[in-house]
Amino acid sequence: MTETERIGGFGSIAALFGRIAVTDATAAALSPEEGVSRAVAMLRDAAARGGCVYFIGNGASQSISSHMSADLTKNGRIRALAFTDPSLLTCIGNDLGYERVFAEPLERFARSGDVLVAISSSGSSPNILAAVSVARAAGCGIVTLSGFAPDNPLRGGGDVNFHVPSHDYGEVEVVHHGICHRIADEVAAGGPA
Repeated sequence: MTETERIGGFGSIAALFGRIAVTDATAAALSPEEGVSRAVAMLRDAAARGGCVYFIGNGASQSISSHMSADLTKNGRIRALAFTDPSLLTCIGNDLGYERVFAEPLERFARSGDVLVAISSSGSSPNILAAVSVARAAGCGIVTLSGFAPDNPLRGGGDVNFHVPSHDYGEVEVVHHGICHRIADEVAAGGPA
């Protein structure tokens, strides 16, 4: 295997950063920079009003959620939370169904002006979609990150929607993590609005 063949996967991931598609709530196209800027403004606005930013995801997307909520709390100095408590998740999953594991806590925590960051590689996870519906009804701002099919149901659910055009979980997750880091770093650099 040549050196170029060995690192070829990194080239495909790097190329994906240049192909991120971003839309707003009306499906109007935004540049990635404009999408990041709008997401940062949403998070800063929530923080300025004493609101909270919630992160949700499954599997690796949940790991990204946990990481980003920690970074925003510590470095951005804003209230951020990922629903990762095993007792909460398994209790709701067992008693009410896995599709409710994020919706139920959001029904209790989310307030108008808060922000939900919903991460799903496929963009079709029922528990993520249910949580987006709850957040929308509560008056939250919503940022979505998805991949796979460009018409996945999550992609149109946010005020700012980032889509990674790949069907490879690893590639989508790496790019999602990069987008989230960019947003969190921008928030931290400027502090709360």
